Amino acid sequence: MTNHEHDHELEESTVVLTDEEGNEHEFELLTILDVDGNNYAVLLPLMQPEVEDEAAEFEEEAIILRISQDEDGNDVLQEIEDDEEWERVAAEYDKLADEDEE
Repeated sequence: MTNHEHDHELEESTVVLTDEEGNEHEFELLTILDVDGNNYAVLLPLMQPEVEDEAAEFEEEAIILRISQDEDGNDVLQEIEDDEEWERVAAEYDKLADEDEE
């Protein structure tokens, strides 16, 4: 999935993203993080992806996308392409998750 743009309200707990092939995927919005002045959505897939190999395991792994605004002011989600940026946001989410476990 490379195209993560959408126009859904981020306040909803479910977000639907459309991939480059036009397939819709539902995610639960776990949280929104503010890191270095940017907002990031942490999403968890709601459905197990269809796989040809039934023995393949599905791991529930959250994805993190940057929240930006398009020219009309609508929120859009974008992949984080910079490894250092992704590491900072992932570390912040891990810290938050560790606090929730305590």
